Amino acid sequence: MRLTSPAFAYGRRIPPRFTGDGEENSPPLTIDDLPAGTISLALVMEDPDAPGGTWAHWVLFDLPPVGAIAEGARSLGTPGVNSWRRIGYGGPCPPSGIHRYLFRVFALDDTLRLPERSTRAEVLAAMEGHVLGEAVLMGRYGR
Repeated sequence: MRLTSPAFAYGRRIPPRFTGDGEENSPPLTIDDLPAGTISLALVMEDPDAPGGTWAHWVLFDLPPVGAIAEGARSLGTPGVNSWRRIGYGGPCPPSGIHRYLFRVFALDDTLRLPERSTRAEVLAAMEGHVLGEAVLMGRYGR
């Protein structure tokens, strides 16, 4: 599996328009080489460098096994809540320094059937034993 974006390369700076300092649209994502038997996808975007521990910026699950997620996607899959307790994408907005942002997509052998507004932890726990593959795209952002 491979996760890329036409907006930024792995390890490079996330353009400001995809951050809390810009339009705060989610970036476009491309998912290649899904494993055979993929029934659904889950996506988690997180900041492992947040001062209080890993911060969830975006949680989506029960997505169809698509090859792309469009910029600003809002009606794909079932939305979970981010660490602000809001549904949808919350762009990078680090308090200081340059942070890493991990976009993680998981290919699953089933749907999770969790309720809308499930947390990152609930989604990750429900995926146990169902992950066929995982891909990560890391971007950086600092003010």
